[in-house]
Amino acid sequence: MAQKPLRPCRHPGCPELTRDGWCAKHKPKQAPRRESAAWHGWYNLSVWTDDLRPAQLLREPFCRECARRGIRTRATDVDHIRDHKGDWALFIDPGNHESLCHSCHARKTMLDLWQKRREVAR
Repeated sequence: MAQKPLRPCRHPGCPELTRDGWCAKHKPKQAPRRESAAWHGWYNLSVWTDDLRPAQLLREPFCRECARRGIRTRATDVDHIRDHKGDWALFIDPGNHESLCHSCHARKTMLDLWQKRREVAR
């Protein structure tokens, strides 16, 4: 099988010839994996998709946050009250789950991320 022809490195002004697009000196570095990458796949397990999530939405079909404001909104998302951070027991604990509408879940998630970033900046 024929190999790709040699071409100049994609870095502006670099004369090195390469087959991969970037020379060894200018090859982009891989971004480090996020902390959550290890346990993020748990949300695709059948214990979550077929058991825990549907059970929570049946047990509590309306958004908890909207109910505090006197609004009755159908829940679409299941949220962990306390962030589990890869703790399996906390992840599957039904007492740690709450039903939220998508809007409230997104608001809560963004607020949590904002607060964590502020703590790290201090």
